[in-house]
Amino acid sequence: MANLFLIGATAPCGGLLPLVRVVFQLIKLIMIIIPIALIVYGTIDLGKAVIASDEKEVKAAQSRLIKRFIYAALVFFVPMLVGVVMNIVAVGGEGDTSSWSTCWGKATE
Repeated sequence: MANLFLIGATAPCGGLLPLVRVVFQLIKLIMIIIPIALIVYGTIDLGKAVIASDEKEVKAAQSRLIKRFIYAALVFFVPMLVGVVMNIVAVGGEGDTSSWSTCWGKATE
């Protein structure tokens, strides 16, 4: 089976480097925008509950805000954790992993 990252050229990623760059930029964008949006929405919900002066609603809004903080942290840290694990696998694994590792490295430049 042909290695997709080396098709058509000797350069890293072959002809797929632009696509890999777009995917990398999309992941970076998601890691920033989604956590900010979750925290802003949670803060707005909590503000509405406080203005309404309903204690039951305030507690529910606090619970939602805490959950959204956790989700925001997960959205931010999971891609970073996957990247670290993939780098460890590339360094410690057997076989030729240099092609995708080099390709990802070129995309992040």
